[in-house]
Amino acid sequence: MSLFRKNTPLPVPEPFSADDIKTESSTCTGETTIGFYDKASKRLVYAELVRSERDIRDFYRKYGLEYNGGLK
Repeated sequence: MSLFRKNTPLPVPEPFSADDIKTESSTCTGETTIGFYDKASKRLVYAELVRSERDIRDFYRKYGLEYNGGLK
């Protein structure tokens, strides 16, 4: 048994791509979430809470994508 985990990225969910990643902020609470934007339902799926820029980088890394610093 190893003490270190191997960080293997998750596959990007079908039918999404890196271009479908988007952040949204709540008008009530100001919470920011990141996820894959589903154009049909106009919602974020696989959404996660964002507290800092590091959380955004970690989301990209989780799916094996490169974060270039710009979001929609």
